Amino acid sequence: MPSSDAANPLDSVRRVTDAKTMRALAHPVRISLLELLMIDGPMTATKAGERIGESPTTCSFHLRQLSKYGFVEEAGRGAGRNRPWRVTSIGMTMGEEGVDPQADLAATALQRMFRERHLRRFQHWRDTRARYPKEWREVAHEDEYVFWATPEELGELETDLARLLMRYVPRLGDRSARPPGSRAVEVLQFIFPLDLENLEAGETSSRPGDG
Repeated sequence: MPSSDAANPLDSVRRVTDAKTMRALAHPVRISLLELLMIDGPMTATKAGERIGESPTTCSFHLRQLSKYGFVEEAGRGAGRNRPWRVTSIGMTMGEEGVDPQADLAATALQRMFRERHLRRFQHWRDTRARYPKEWREVAHEDEYVFWATPEELGELETDLARLLMRYVPRLGDRSARPPGSRAVEVLQFIFPLDLENLEAGETSSRPGDG
């Protein structure tokens, strides 16, 4: 696991730019395994299979494929499906727009898969939040901020936010570092420039009576 005190926290995020690697990752089981190892730390194919509802054999195959493309690695001794696996980086960015059209398409498809999973988990939280203790309901927020900024300022903001969140990264790979009462928390971050002339883009065309 990369150190959390790097000069730039984004330096410990892997950049994936080739279409072949992104297509190899774009499989529901592989994404599930990668997310599971990222969130809960090293585990065996057998344990991972229990968590995501797949057989140990299926998980072993997909973990080996993830290892082939450098996303995971063996995390200790063991034989066969009893070998623990761990992620090789804390996250990734995908593609370099305009460099390779095939890579752009692969990145768009893969990013869509991840975003759909993220938003499904968010909706699940919304649907089940009444089951959570009051202290969790009070600190889980849905916030929106709109402001004016330059591209350089947005870059600085992204780095600053990442630096704040990186203080919690060691807990991903080290269960002993997780304080009592803690649980996995997901932060979704969308930063994008607004089209002021079409603030409702994607909505007006679907309104009843339009046409």
